[in-house]
Amino acid sequence: MSRDFFDVARHQRAHRDFAAMPVPDEVIAKLLTHATYAPSAENSQPWEFIVIKDAAARAELSAIAKRAWEGGAREYERGRLSESVFADVDHGMVSGFATAPVWVLVAGDTDRVMESALDESVYPAVQNLLLGATALGLGSALTTIVKVFASELRELCQMPDTLVPLAAIPLGYPARQLGLSRREPATEHTHSNRFGTPWP
Repeated sequence: MSRDFFDVARHQRAHRDFAAMPVPDEVIAKLLTHATYAPSAENSQPWEFIVIKDAAARAELSAIAKRAWEGGAREYERGRLSESVFADVDHGMVSGFATAPVWVLVAGDTDRVMESALDESVYPAVQNLLLGATALGLGSALTTIVKVFASELRELCQMPDTLVPLAAIPLGYPARQLGLSRREPATEHTHSNRFGTPWP
């Protein structure tokens, strides 16, 4: 199925519940291949993807995410988010993400680009992966909370110290379909020549 890019972008949502249905390796390969067409500093392409399908490893990764959430992130977000969004995020971090049949751990390689340039060199590839998942009917979510436990992630996936964990993406077929994202109009946050002058 081919979908218009702008349709895919408008439908890209954070999914926090997944159906008990495996994701074929060829689908994952397609996502990762297209993720690598993202730009990176000096074309360094410093991304490393670790596809985690092993049940025990997925459970450990979900437990790390849950621990990060319950270790302070939950209280930080309580009151900052609407009740419905908070409840959805809380459910995802506590139990929903554990239903994902696949996790993709994304790291940046400091041997290929300086550490200060990792974010802008890796996150565009992550966004390609998220958009690709939407285009193929998969659900996904960008989680960076696991960065707090970088050393545990390195140990879990036997990563060398030169790799910096940047994102962990639960991936799978959605347990339920979500509607369009709700966004404020772009014009409310766009300025002409200087801040405060409306555009257009």
